[in-house]
Amino acid sequence: MAAPEWPEVGLALAEGRRELVVRSRREEGDETDPRLYELAQLQHLELSGLQALRGLDARLGGLRALRSLVLSGDGLRELPPELGLLGGLKLLDVSDNQLSALPASLGDLAELGSLLARGNRLTGLPPQLGRCGRLAHLDVSDNLLVELPAALLEPSLLPLLGCLSAARNRIDRLDSAVSQLRGLRTLDLSDNNLSEIPCELADCPKLKEINFKGNQLKDKRLEKMVNGCLTKSILDYLKAGGRRKGRGKADSSEKEKARKKKAVRRDDAEESDEMEELNSLVLRVLHVSERPCTVSVKVSPSVKDVRPYIVCCIVEGMQLRQGNALKRFLVAQTKLHDDVCLKRTLATIATHDLQRVKGPLLYDARPSQSLKITPLGRKEVKAVDLVRQLQMEADEQRKQKKRQNVSGLHKYLQLLNGKENFPCLVDAEDHVISFPPITNSDSTKISKSTRQLFLEVTSSTSLQACKEVMDSLIMRMAELNKFTFESQEKESLSDDEADVASNSSAALDSTAEQSLAKATTPELTVKQVRVVDMDGNLKVVYPAKTDLNFSVNCVTVIR
Repeated sequence: MAAPEWPEVGLALAEGRRELVVRSRREEGDETDPRLYELAQLQHLELSGLQALRGLDARLGGLRALRSLVLSGDGLRELPPELGLLGGLKLLDVSDNQLSALPASLGDLAELGSLLARGNRLTGLPPQLGRCGRLAHLDVSDNLLVELPAALLEPSLLPLLGCLSAARNRIDRLDSAVSQLRGLRTLDLSDNNLSEIPCELADCPKLKEINFKGNQLKDKRLEKMVNGCLTKSILDYLKAGGRRKGRGKADSSEKEKARKKKAVRRDDAEESDEMEELNSLVLRVLHVSERPCTVSVKVSPSVKDVRPYIVCCIVEGMQLRQGNALKRFLVAQTKLHDDVCLKRTLATIATHDLQRVKGPLLYDARPSQSLKITPLGRKEVKAVDLVRQLQMEADEQRKQKKRQNVSGLHKYLQLLNGKENFPCLVDAEDHVISFPPITNSDSTKISKSTRQLFLEVTSSTSLQACKEVMDSLIMRMAELNKFTFESQEKESLSDDEADVASNSSAALDSTAEQSLAKATTPELTVKQVRVVDMDGNLKVVYPAKTDLNFSVNCVTVIR
């Protein structure tokens, strides 16, 4: 069979380009265009969605000018050891392949700052990675790892590692040497087999975000904090030595047993006091409507192979008018996308002003050439043109900033690789109000005057992922609402006292009193939304009785 010739490679050769992007599902062979290795000036190379590709030519090591290399969703089973010759490489993305191992030669990449290898079959990591002294971001989620190599945790190695994600593996032990990662800011070890968290983790001086959800921790008090995402409380608890460590070693003498019983009672009292303190700090009340909302979402069969899962609900009582409340909410949503949603690879959130949503709604998948949307802050455009426009903007960002990382919507374009049909949420007038995982419509965007929010979470992974992300979103909204309420109460206290003094004989009518009470309550009302198939058969309703069952005492759910 003749070697393939890709038009993108021919164009790059003709124009002397420094960047080459090839995205499609090529089923005709498992080889690359041999002319690719003639592009010695390439600084950015992306081969994504080439599902038939099984390996790469050793000549790849000759592209010494490469600064970023993206090889995601290509079906790769191995990487050539010649990758270690790319001494200037700063970004390597080999996500969503079939790799069972990474070459030891990666340890020769002295400039490597980001290594993304999620969604493979890795059972281990080469200890030579400890030589990558500039590594700042390591993502090995969704693999088969049973441990983190000790070489990665050695003192003086990886001083710049700030983000480590190894979620959804089989890791059953976290070495106490993790405290040697002095630059660590974010650690995600959710959905593994951990039974304990080493107290030494609290010694990481820059650690701000941790996720240990989905593990079977022995310390149930600690597990409650983990499920409640109480990072500061977790670190404080670990720093204090944890309840288990504080009780000392086992002793068979009666005197030691009596001392232990006394210590247990003291610990239980301290635990009760601490939980009461947490309650007073982050008390939230979430009302869950018993009657399903009239808004419903139909799901077209066409989304099955594109992005099949969706859950929705309506939230009332969110205070967005006060001060920077709206900005804080939008920032929190972005943070959830980066953390809980794993940069939108697990799920994507969209929020709408319910007053601008015209139901019933249809969750559909449509050809990129026919799907039109008015993205946030932009004019109406076809989806294919929007993607092309964002790609051009991303390329321009790289040139101007002289780095491969891009910001904004541009960093999510890879999630559409290889898709001919794009998912969308369509209103009763056939207007697209959401185009996950990229953007939602400007026509339904929320504002300071929004009083009812329509929330939507979609995923290509699972329905449970949608529900867990929605739970996290509502939890965060409750926290923000409580904060806004307390801030508003403090700011208006003196004004209210002045009003009472000067208008002691004035009285509000009952309607005004009800409006004022509604405007100043921190409580949220969460209303159910039904998702059905085209025949009206129920697929999912949120929140169901099994949803919003937070295992932390600082949340009260009234059904």
